[in-house]
Amino acid sequence: MLVKTYTAAINGIDANIVDCEVVANNGIRVIIVGLPDASVKESRDRIQSATNQCGLKFPRKQIIVNLSPSDIKKEGAHYDLPIAIAILAAGEVITSNKLENYLIAGELSLDGSVKDIKGALPITLKAQKEGFKGIILPKGNVAEAAVVNNIDVIGVENIKQVTDFLTDTITINPTKADSYSFDVDNHLYDFDFNEVKGQDDVKRAFEVAASGFHNICLVGPPGAGKSMMAKRLTTILPPLTIEEALETTKIYSVSGKNNHKGLITTRPFRAPHHTISSVALIGGGTNPMPGEISLAHNGVLHLDEFNEFSKQVLEVMRQPLEEREITISRAKQTVTFPANIMLVCSMNPCPCGYYNHPTKECVCTPTTLKKHLNRISGPLLDRIDIQLEIVPVPFDDISSNRITESSAEIRKRVIAAHKIQEERYRDEPGIYCNAQMNTRLLNKYAQPDIKGLERLKKAMNVYSLSARAYSRILKLSRTIADLEGSEAINVNHISEAIHYRNLDRATWGN
Repeated sequence: MLVKTYTAAINGIDANIVDCEVVANNGIRVIIVGLPDASVKESRDRIQSATNQCGLKFPRKQIIVNLSPSDIKKEGAHYDLPIAIAILAAGEVITSNKLENYLIAGELSLDGSVKDIKGALPITLKAQKEGFKGIILPKGNVAEAAVVNNIDVIGVENIKQVTDFLTDTITINPTKADSYSFDVDNHLYDFDFNEVKGQDDVKRAFEVAASGFHNICLVGPPGAGKSMMAKRLTTILPPLTIEEALETTKIYSVSGKNNHKGLITTRPFRAPHHTISSVALIGGGTNPMPGEISLAHNGVLHLDEFNEFSKQVLEVMRQPLEEREITISRAKQTVTFPANIMLVCSMNPCPCGYYNHPTKECVCTPTTLKKHLNRISGPLLDRIDIQLEIVPVPFDDISSNRITESSAEIRKRVIAAHKIQEERYRDEPGIYCNAQMNTRLLNKYAQPDIKGLERLKKAMNVYSLSARAYSRILKLSRTIADLEGSEAINVNHISEAIHYRNLDRATWGN
């Protein structure tokens, strides 16, 4: 008897439908074909134990399982459940007319319980797109799957529940999505910018960075507040849109990092240690998985001790910072992960940490200073829009009770600037903010007035700035003008943008 069930294969952060075809003939063995990996081949032993433990008689026949299409690599244990159901139906242990209406995914334990899987959200989105009535998943995955509309999400705890549901022995009500609260009032954050004493110029730089989604680098001595402000950047970014939330949740779903939380409603903040490998940062592995740069998609990637990262790790970031995605190629597949991030990096100005410190003396030699900064290549530094040197906060500011602006107040201005950009780029596919402007859009929307152009020309000549730095300054100027609600870019906007290119203008060790 031939039976077919349906499941899905994960490719990047998307899913492809897989037909699970099973035929039962005379004999006693189980054969699985269709490019399965080791974990899929091992499913026959888990299935046999699970069915027996739940009182379901495993068919004593020759079972041939075909996972189609055969040119897609089948990886992971989520094929256990659809294969088990197809085997039971082909062996006439159960009879159901629901199999063609439901997509099934789940890993089986030896006792018959169903374990959580990775990629529940993209699998559910694919099932909805392909017109399935519902999807049968482990109970631990239903929170994230239920955010998809117009599909029944059936959560199960063991294989017996699945067979009883498919044979109409029991009724399982579909799981409904919770009402999700997006962080429109910053109530989902534990940090706030009003906790930062002093550093008004740096706060302004963070406001500009957030308004145009620009990368930012802070150079300063220990204790100046670099990490403290970086952690608060997400509190002034606009709330996630539903499209951004779904895309972000898909990445965490396929990575197995969603922790049953359902839809992710706050912008990610990732801060990997400087000992991280290039594969862990950008993604990859034998079975390509998202790295930290993709886990920070639509949010912030904070690289503290920036120049302590290995040169190889830092250089692999150059392409994704420009393209806002990372493509990983292997012999049999190519996977693309999104990487639309705000890069926030911070580092000490020298090995001892006190170069240009107002009160402490630096003991580093000029050669050591240059070597310290040169750990960051020029092409990578060029891709960072805002580069600032910061100094420690004076005692009077630290001890002051002056109430400073909260994240909510700053965020109102940031959101207003983003709305201007949304309107400006609404007919430009793939462009949502000033940091994403290409050359054509720079010529169209970011041309300064005559005085501003003269100021920029002088800075280019004096500081020997690159063509990329030129475009970055124009993008920053456009954002600064948007914060003021100005259509034109004037000399003040250009001057402030040039001020944010500290490292281009620095004379380290001279």
